[in-house]
Amino acid sequence: MGKIMMTATERRDEAGDRVRAAEEAVARLRAGLASVGVKLPSLGVDPVSCAGGEPVPLVDLGRCSIETALRLSAQLEAKAPHDS
Repeated sequence: MGKIMMTATERRDEAGDRVRAAEEAVARLRAGLASVGVKLPSLGVDPVSCAGGEPVPLVDLGRCSIETALRLSAQLEAKAPHDS
């Protein structure tokens, strides 16, 4: 079966959907981190990955202080399954 050709409008719509999905993922991650007292100041969608005709958006976790990294580590360790 051959590939179905997409129109320019359909490609733009699909690209927009991918960017919106990345923005939603960032919002969910930001909210989840905030609920456990962690804030990643640089958290966002990487703008370079959204460029071009067929973007593949990436979530940029960014940089944070040592204190924030330690708080995040503590939360992850607290939620990790423990061997009995």
